[in-house]
Amino acid sequence: MTTNPFPADFFQRQDMSDDSFFYGAPRKVVHIDSHAIAALTAVYKELLPIGGIYLDLMSSWRSHYPPELKPSRVVGLGMNADEMSDNDQLDKYVVHNLNQNPNLPYESGLFDAVTCTVSVQYLTNPIAVFAEVHRVLKPNGQFIVSFSNRCFPNKAVAIWLSSTDEQHIALVGQFFQMSGKWAELTAQKTNPAEGYPAHADPLYVVWAKKAL
Repeated sequence: MTTNPFPADFFQRQDMSDDSFFYGAPRKVVHIDSHAIAALTAVYKELLPIGGIYLDLMSSWRSHYPPELKPSRVVGLGMNADEMSDNDQLDKYVVHNLNQNPNLPYESGLFDAVTCTVSVQYLTNPIAVFAEVHRVLKPNGQFIVSFSNRCFPNKAVAIWLSSTDEQHIALVGQFFQMSGKWAELTAQKTNPAEGYPAHADPLYVVWAKKAL
């Protein structure tokens, strides 16, 4: 079992009630603006394998995958069935609370890619979740984690709320390094990009491959 080396209070939250209460009502809104969404879709177009099997971790009603990738299958794992049922990019979905159970209900080496979009800040045991992502990825499979400067502060963990955007990049990088054998760990600020307004939501992306 993967242990979490961080102090426990780093992952305390203002609202420690069962997440099912907070996420029980569907929120069919986007959590980053259209410019950041376009930048994220461009990242996915560059990094995701054409025709692959994808897992949309902490999924919602939109996945932002470019349609030209033509994935053979997309699986969603999230907290709200109503949201995921409205996501036409998902072939299948499961309601699963990673903060109660970080174990993913999938066989090892199943997915070509896993994405986690603007949700990593809500994980109370990220090391265990990242280790599970490593397990379910095929060798050389990509795990792509994106985030902005927006969140539900009552559900984000304490270490996230007390850190800067640049520190968030380093923190997610630590989650990778502490959770398994990853290769080609990369981080970048993707937005605002050239041609986008300066006030566009920032988008940060950290990704790595499961080492061969």
